[in-house]
This record gives sequence, C-alpha cells and structure tokens, in this order.
Amino acid sequence: MITRNISGKRSIRRWFGSVVLFALPAVALAVATPGEKAPDFSEIDAAGETRALKDYEGQWLVLEWFNKDCPYVRKHYGSGNMQALQQKYAGQNINWLTVISSAKGKQGYLEPAQALAVAESHNLQASAPFLLDSDGSMGRAYGAKTTPHMFVINPQGVVVYAGAIDDNDSANPAVIPQSKNYVVAALDASLAGQVISVSSSRAYGCSVKY
Repeated sequence: MITRNISGKRSIRRWFGSVVLFALPAVALAVATPGEKAPDFSEIDAAGETRALKDYEGQWLVLEWFNKDCPYVRKHYGSGNMQALQQKYAGQNINWLTVISSAKGKQGYLEPAQALAVAESHNLQASAPFLLDSDGSMGRAYGAKTTPHMFVINPQGVVVYAGAIDDNDSANPAVIPQSKNYVVAALDASLAGQVISVSSSRAYGCSVKY
C-alpha cells in the first residue's frame, strides 16, 4: 500500500509538472498590451535587411502577422483590403511591417526567396518585405496568436491597439465593407488627436504556427 501511495504521489507530481510546463508558453504570450511600451524586436526581412523597433523611434508603426495559407489572410489579401490599407497609411508616413512567425516545416513557413515571391504576388505594400520570425521570438514577445493579428505602436513606442483587424470573424471577404476596421479606427483617431474607442479586441484567424 505504501508503495502504491508513493507511486500515486509521484504520478500526481508528474501530472502537475506537465501542466505547469504546458501553461508557460501561454503565460509568455500576452505581452504587447495597449498603454504599455511595445516589446523590443530585431528581425531579418526576406531581403536580408535587419528591422528593429529602434528603427521606428518617433514614428508610427503597424505590425501584421501573416500566413499565406490561412483563409482569413486570404480574405483580406484576395479582396485587396490589406494592400489598400498598407498603401493608404504609407501615404501618411506610417510604417507597416508584415511578420511571418511560422516555424520551419509548419504551414506558412517561407524561405527568403519564397517570401519575396509571395510579397510580389500579393502586391505587398508594406514598408519592408516580410519579417521572417521562424524561431517565433517576435511573435511570442508580442503575444501574436492568429493570422492576421494586428498591433499599432505610436511614435512614443507605446502600443495603442492590439487585436483583430476588424469586428467580423467570418472568412468571407464579402463582409469587409460592413465590418468595423479597428486598425483604421485606431490610426485615424490617433492622427486626429482623438481618443481610441477600442484599444484591444479578440484576434481571430488561423493560429500562428510556432
């Protein structure tokens, strides 16, 4: 009986230990919080250039997580919605970086040459080619959970919006015209000196393939 009790306790300890270890990545995710400083990052883009948060000091910056095979990403790129937003705000001197955090061997992973080809085929209007975060360090630092997952950072380096691109989690592009775009609302309000009405929301889309 004593042996069985000891064994049972060991099993319980192992079980709880596995739960704690499993839970740690989830705890480490939710870091980019509206009202707080944006997590630092330094990543190499598909063209071989290093892009770091410090490069955008004193400037607006939008971060967008991407997976070419995700239907929710195709919703916004196939319709031209995402490219139109990138182009619109690039014209207002707002930087826009598109990030791929898919690990090698996982859905959405791209080698640099492949990423450049996808950027061209998707008519990417961002300020740089895809940032290739294959080790997931940037994605985890920001708590990026879905594609797309959006973050807006102001010139002071503070996150002012984090979450979904809009309020409609359908993958059907037909809903875009009737949807409230949270990123647009956050940027337009900020640029007009107004308060952002929605600074965070539940991101929707495909899970980031860490």
